[in-house]
Amino acid sequence: MLPNPLHPAIVHFPIVLMAVLPIVTAIVLWRLHDGAPRRAWGVVVLMAVLITASAWVATRTGKNEEEVVEDVVAEGPIEEHEEAAERFLLVSWIVLGVAVVGALPGGVGRGGRVLTLAGALALVYFGWRTGDLGGKLAYQHGAAAAYVTPEAGAPVARPAGEGHDEPDEH
Repeated sequence: MLPNPLHPAIVHFPIVLMAVLPIVTAIVLWRLHDGAPRRAWGVVVLMAVLITASAWVATRTGKNEEEVVEDVVAEGPIEEHEEAAERFLLVSWIVLGVAVVGALPGGVGRGGRVLTLAGALALVYFGWRTGDLGGKLAYQHGAAAAYVTPEAGAPVARPAGEGHDEPDEH
């Protein structure tokens, strides 16, 4: 049985992989420098494939759930998150392409491997930005309220600053 909503469950895959990619890339580069066979670079290429594939799935599930969330969140924050996700996906494709070049022999491959590390670090920024905006959608703009029903006995999200039980102590 799939979770509902699916998007919050899926987005963790590219984020975790994105966070690990620079570390794995640096380790593989170090090992290649120490004489490991060039096929070790395949681990980096595989991770780049997994990031790109999971980012693609995350953007698709986000588009599917956008209609539901638009009922409770203004379009601006949704669009900002969507655009950040599309940039993340684009950068992941670029990193994947450069990682494939890194599998080549000689100077071109060495250059591709070093650029992959730089791209992996850039991907961390784009992933962090996308995740930050997604978290703000859920926790500051109340996107999760689109999936909460009062009948279920769960508390309904309130806008920030409303519903405090304690009096102000000014």
